[in-house]
Amino acid sequence: MKTLKVVAINLSIIMACAWSLSVAPSASARQRSAGVHIPPAGSAERKAITDGLRGDQKVVFKIHYLKVHGDWAWIDVTPLDEKGKAVAEGGTSLMHREAGGWKAMDLSGLPEDQDNPMQEPTAKFVKQLQKKFPGLPADIFPRAR
Repeated sequence: MKTLKVVAINLSIIMACAWSLSVAPSASARQRSAGVHIPPAGSAERKAITDGLRGDQKVVFKIHYLKVHGDWAWIDVTPLDEKGKAVAEGGTSLMHREAGGWKAMDLSGLPEDQDNPMQEPTAKFVKQLQKKFPGLPADIFPRAR
């Protein structure tokens, strides 16, 4: 009888654990639904975004700005060599999470703006991006100075 009670208790614990795992959102689902945030240095999310930007290049990035909201991110980086010296000018990129990985979006199709040749995230530029990429949240961009 005592063995039957132990089995019943263990079975109850196992079922409760299984139920809690089935209803608790996964870490990636929580991340995707999270509001605007800055992934901490060394985090898996930050690494995944820079990996998507890096591609096949063996380069490290100095991150000047990074904000994420859902499946969208805006990042400003300078590529560095192994000694920490800039190897290129760097700049900003709009990143989107697609099929589990982050990808830099092609912004070449946007109308040219003589007043904003570097495509700084002005209100006008952000509106153009949102038109091209529906659902893009404006809160990932730096505030105008």
